[in-house]
Amino acid sequence: MPEKPSPTGSPLDLLEYPTRFPLKVFGNKSAQFEGIVLKLVKARCPQAEFIEVTKRQSKEGKYTALTLTFTVHSRQQLEDIYQDLYECEQVVMSL
Repeated sequence: MPEKPSPTGSPLDLLEYPTRFPLKVFGNKSAQFEGIVLKLVKARCPQAEFIEVTKRQSKEGKYTALTLTFTVHSRQQLEDIYQDLYECEQVVMSL
């Protein structure tokens, strides 16, 4: 049965789990960036079925932007992924 949203005020509470979620991650351009991000997400979400992974470079080529669309099964799982990305030195920002 899907997890029901709770009225705590967090945008993550508005989602019904499991759900497909588009995660955007920005970092400095490097050959390893995509692999590092995928490894972090898969560590918290081993059953993740990536529906789509897109990669874009910034206009000046300094940054890489990844969008990973996958199924997330709980708010806690999503919060853990965001925390791991926050702690990663290669990640500049995640949405």
